[in-house]
Parts: sequence; C-alpha cells; structure tokens
Amino acid sequence: MFRNKEKTTFLRQPVAVIGAGIAGLATAVRLAITGRAVTVFEASGTFGGKMHQFSLPGGYRFDAGPSLFTLPQLVDDIFRLAGREPADYFRYERLDPITNYFFADGTRLTAWADAQKFAAEIEEKLGTPAATVTQFLARSHKAYDATAGTFLHKSLHKASTYLSPETLKAVAALPSLGLLGTMHQRHAAAFTDPRLVQLFDRYATYNGSDPYQAPATLSMIPHLEHGIGAFYPEGGIYAIASSLAKLAAEFGVKFRYNEPVEEIVIAEGRVTGVRTAQDVYDFGQVVSNMDVVPTYRRLLPREPAPERTLSQPRSSSALLFYWGIAREFPELGLHNIFFSADYQREFQAIFQDKTVADDVTVYVNITSKKTPADAPAGHENWFVMVNVPHDQGQDWDALTAKTRAVVLRKLSQALGTDLAPLIAAEKVWTPPGIAADTSSFGGALYGSSSNNALAAFLRHPNFSGRLEGLYFCGGSVHPGGGIPLCLLSAKIVSSLINEA
Repeated sequence: MFRNKEKTTFLRQPVAVIGAGIAGLATAVRLAITGRAVTVFEASGTFGGKMHQFSLPGGYRFDAGPSLFTLPQLVDDIFRLAGREPADYFRYERLDPITNYFFADGTRLTAWADAQKFAAEIEEKLGTPAATVTQFLARSHKAYDATAGTFLHKSLHKASTYLSPETLKAVAALPSLGLLGTMHQRHAAAFTDPRLVQLFDRYATYNGSDPYQAPATLSMIPHLEHGIGAFYPEGGIYAIASSLAKLAAEFGVKFRYNEPVEEIVIAEGRVTGVRTAQDVYDFGQVVSNMDVVPTYRRLLPREPAPERTLSQPRSSSALLFYWGIAREFPELGLHNIFFSADYQREFQAIFQDKTVADDVTVYVNITSKKTPADAPAGHENWFVMVNVPHDQGQDWDALTAKTRAVVLRKLSQALGTDLAPLIAAEKVWTPPGIAADTSSFGGALYGSSSNNALAAFLRHPNFSGRLEGLYFCGGSVHPGGGIPLCLLSAKIVSSLINEA
C-alpha cells in the first residue's frame, strides 16, 4: 500500500479519477496529456463502465451497454491532442443504412444515411412528401448548429458562458426554429402520419426521456445521424474504451482496479484525497465519474448535498436480453426498431406508472452483422433492449418474465419465425443489476431525465461550487448521457481543471 506524498505546484497537483467509464477514461487521458499525474480508481476489474464487453457460452460476444455511435470526431480529437494518429488506435465506418424500422401495422422502413434517400423512402412507404422530411431535417441541422456550441460544449454553470455572443445568438434562435413546446408537439406539427411522428419521437430515448414531456430542442438529435452520420467502430463499441485505455497507459495514467473509493476526503472546504479499503491517498483534485447521487450519498456522507439537484426525476433505464440466436436473419441489420402500437401509453407506463407497458418498443442490435466473429457461423448475437423505468422497488422478476414473453411474441410475429427455440444462450440485465454493476442510481442510464424545458440547466454542474478541487464527469452531470455527451463532459472538466 502507498500514500501519494508527491509535492507539486497547485496547477500540477495529482488528480484522482473515480471510475473508469468512458468519461473517466477521456478525462484521465486529457489531463495526462497536459503533464498531470493521474490515478484512476475503479471498483470493478476492468475499464469501460457500462461500455464493457462479455461473452456467452457458444462463442457469442456482446457489447453490454451503449450500442449507437455518433460524433466520432470527439474520440479522434483526444488522439490528435495527444499527437497521435487516431487510425493507429481506433477505426470506424459510417453506417448506411442506419436503422431498420418495423411498425405495428406491418410497415417496414429503412433509414438511409443520406437525408434525400431517407426522405424518398419515407415518401414511398408512408406517403409523406420527401420535401417535408428534408425541410424538417434541415431545420434540425440549423438547430444543432445554433445551440450545440453553447449547450453541449461549455459549462452552463459559469457566468462567462452567458456573456458570450454565441450564447445570446443560440437563445435568440430558438423561437424561429420552432423549438418551443415538447418534442412530440414539434413532430406532430411537422408531420401528419403518426408513424413518422413516432419515428422522430423515439429520439427522446437517446437521453432516457419522454417525448411527450421533453423539450422540442431535442428534435435536433436526428441531425447527428442523417447530417453527420452514425458509425460503427471496428471490433464493436468496446473498442472506444479500449483505445482510450491504451492511450492513457502510454501517458502514464495509473489504474487501480478492484479498489472502490469509499470516501472523498475533505478538509477545510477543499479536496485533499480519497480513501479506499487499502489506504488513504493524497490528491489535490478529484474527478468523480460515478453517478452524482451515490457520489454524494456514499463518498461525501458528511457534506451537505445539493438536494434539489439530486431529487430531479431520473431518466429511464433498460431491460436487456442478450441472446445467442441459432440462425441468421438477412432482413435485419445492425440497428433494428420494432415499434409499439401506442407510444404514448408506453411512455406513460415508464414515467408516470413506473412500470412496463403491455406493448413495448423493442430495439435489437446485432454486431455480428459487422463483426462476424461475434457469433458462430450461421448464428447471430442479439442485444435486445426495452426502455423501462429506473428501479424504485418494482418486482423485476415478474416484470422481466412478462416483458420477455411480450418481446418474443412481438419479434416472432414481425419476423414470421418462432424465436424461442432459437435462443442458444441468454443473459438478462435489469435496472437493479445495472445499478449494482455500474453505480448508476436506480439503474437510470442517463442520470436525470430531460423532461422539462430547463433540464439542461438543472443538471449537476461539472464542478462543485462549495468544495474546492472537486469535479464531475459522466452521464449524470452536464451535458448529459450517451457517448458523445460523456466525452464532452470530459472535455469540459479537463478545461476547468487546467484553468483553475
């Protein structure tokens, strides 16, 4: 055991990062590149957090958590900052098509990457004029360009952000872009076909929210896929974490696995280190990549917590079935969505009733379509996800059994094949399991939900306003959950520390 006694100037104090999730990895790398001594404490035996991988008997490999990859330049930027060629560590391809959609009435739709081709597909299958779709996507593009620089790339908890011309321009642009009201209201005003409204409403799930409550600003999300692109990393999503872990090691980041932090040590209003079961370590600055709720409840038990922030409504969680399927389905691609017949009822069940609806939307991700080694020849690895409420003491054994039967019936009907006999291997991940394995409060995948217009401003900041030297990154704090936003949180935190 050791006690870090290194003496440095304030600007170069050693930094502890709690958690080796994607945001923790990116933060550690960014700080190490500037010459800081960084130690990452991880409760589990490896890096990645939700972005980990596992295998099931029979030769099926799975990415456990995130499955969609956008804004790959945010990963490339870290390697370029380090003076490395990104392609030497991390490669990816742009997807085309992006997603296969299966509607409850039997309609099938292919979401092509190219906006014009996607619009033509919608006109052919749903009857909505292609021009209506391209105009909507163009407005999504304008909304993203007008707001992303302020709301995603900067701290919303620093006065300097609001004094910039860029911020004033972003706020002024919102009314003209039709971004007032809810997502669903925005989409219902743009399209008359309820299937198309449902398709665009689903983007609320990208941060665990309800399109019937979430602000219309989230309608910019489709631009990420149809304007910038959706991508697949060579070897799967886990390659993002593994490439950053490799770069971190090259810059001297120390990883202490199987050593959970038990307390962030505070003295006279500032961070002085962390305590684990093995020792107490001195650090001038600490970055928590743990969910903000357990960070305060477990690691800062004697410090006042920001109760209003911590009590915000949580995002949705997920019920995940990992299936080794003893057959190939050529009609399926990497990303597949099977919609429910009543979307509003589905979200009401999640966010009001705190349960799982009798009819659910099912997402099926099959990485063996891109990485054949992820399943035996003639087989496929199915990552099957249903959006569900975060854990509040529900009977998850009963809900899991019920939902599994619903999912099997729905997919079997849509594909014209009885799926149950084809399941050669299986693992299930429930909200309580997600909470236990990743320290996500209640298993909520994205921290707090974005179910009101001020949600972006109400998320926990990337720094403590009361405890000097304490910072936060990851999906439970600004700017939010999902791979791109976690990477942006790392960028914001590293800048705050370097500017301190």
